[in-house]
Amino acid sequence: MGSSGPGEPGADGTAGPVIAGAGPVARPGERATVRLRDGDPEDAPRYAPEWLQLREGADAAARAQELLDPLRIRLANLPRRSGGLVVHDLGCGTGSMGRWLAPRLDGAQHWILHDRDPYLLHFAAVASPRTAADGSRVTVETRRGDVARLTPDALTGASLVTASALLDVLTREDIETLADACAGAGCPALLTLSVAGRVELTPKDPLDAEITEAFNAHQRRTGLLGPDAVTVACEAFAERGATVRVHASPWRLGAGEAALTEQWLRGWVGAAVEQRPELGDRAETYLDARLAACAAGALRVTVHHTDLLALPRPRGVAA
Repeated sequence: MGSSGPGEPGADGTAGPVIAGAGPVARPGERATVRLRDGDPEDAPRYAPEWLQLREGADAAARAQELLDPLRIRLANLPRRSGGLVVHDLGCGTGSMGRWLAPRLDGAQHWILHDRDPYLLHFAAVASPRTAADGSRVTVETRRGDVARLTPDALTGASLVTASALLDVLTREDIETLADACAGAGCPALLTLSVAGRVELTPKDPLDAEITEAFNAHQRRTGLLGPDAVTVACEAFAERGATVRVHASPWRLGAGEAALTEQWLRGWVGAAVEQRPELGDRAETYLDARLAACAAGALRVTVHHTDLLALPRPRGVAA
């Protein structure tokens, strides 16, 4: 995910925790969404809808086009269904994955959008694309659900599973569950924009490495995988017989992405300080300088992500 922002208001109006990936602070009265997990009451991260919208352009530019051809080949070889492709989008948020991918695939498509937040599900459905690359019809339905509870039965008839900026907020157990479900259903998975744990800022600053290290540690709190997620996912899918491809998908943020860069900086540094409070004074000075450079159009940031395509062994093929 991108970085988090300071604690957002909870349902009772109190501030929530800083969560890696949550984006900017929600203003009073705005709705937010929680990630696809059932945790204890103290583990309730929230994602601000405006953050998901703010990052959509950078996400679209970053996703690895190179993984689309092997995906298209696999989808073209699937048994033909009268309704076309059935795509399950996990943790769909505002639906940016569907808006990016559906117009890049040929043939009729039915997207099943999964999220825990009914507001975001409604937004994603309303804003979904209506036509595929060849003009075929695209339809959608929504389901409230938890990725940790996916079963192969839940993916019966699925042609493809997708997710964006999701793996790094999952546990090892969650990823095993996801890999089991995809292998059981025999459907590919295109899992994009997982954080890689590396950030490059130009001009450089001596504190860059410490902030990065503290942020990565923050992402690994409470058993979440953070920057280890892609490695764990590659192993999980490969152990189940899938062919796995990965490709870099970095955000490249310059003067034209100042609004996103500003919010990313605030969340990135905020999460680092929550993890290591002793950084506080130095981090505040650092953040002020970085924000000033951003406002002046003098800052360039590369936030490294990784896209993963898992092509499971077709059903009925022996190991």
